[in-house]
Amino acid sequence: MLKKEIRDILSASRGTGWVLEPDAKRLFSLVGLDVPRFIWATAVEEAVRFTAKIGYPIVMKVISPQIVHKSEGNGVAVGIGNDGEVGETFNRFSRMEGFAGVLVEEMIVGLELMVGAKIDYQFGPVILLGIGGTGVEIYRDISLRMAPLGQGDVESMVKDLKAGRLLKGYRGSEPINLSELTRLLVTFSGLVMGVQERIESIDLNPVMCSSTRCVVADARIMLKAS
Repeated sequence: MLKKEIRDILSASRGTGWVLEPDAKRLFSLVGLDVPRFIWATAVEEAVRFTAKIGYPIVMKVISPQIVHKSEGNGVAVGIGNDGEVGETFNRFSRMEGFAGVLVEEMIVGLELMVGAKIDYQFGPVILLGIGGTGVEIYRDISLRMAPLGQGDVESMVKDLKAGRLLKGYRGSEPINLSELTRLLVTFSGLVMGVQERIESIDLNPVMCSSTRCVVADARIMLKAS
């Protein structure tokens, strides 16, 4: 059964048809997925105070119910390194359509993967794993399974990827934490099973995986039309 907090987040997002990223990340943290430390800031001073706690560099993203694809509208700034850049970025974002604040979060490094879910009208929830970030449309390297997933499903998904060797360490690169990736995918598929009547799709891109963590760095939840 879904936690009340998750139901509340989904219900409150019906008007826009999708879940704003801070709310999506709060939802994921409620089920135990790893997300960056973040704040929804509505004033520059809030952003600066938060950054003083987590340290630079940081990522800033515009929050607007009218901007679904933030990167396409220059609504994402990565590698911000001082208070002046925070103020400049905040002011630039504040002029964007439907501005509702700024997501300020710690900058996570690692191998960029993509995890997603789509509700197929015939098969039900389908889970996707692939190479993520900007390379997703170039490489189109993905693996699909029907939910729910178990450990064996995740292992076979990793083997299916053409770039699967990158996950295990390639030419001196550090392997990612496959146990954390497995935990993320199994937990994510369980969440999808629980919300399948309410959503059309979920995209986690990128998921930043390192030798210690697999962190949901960006997220979008599209809701079913009511």
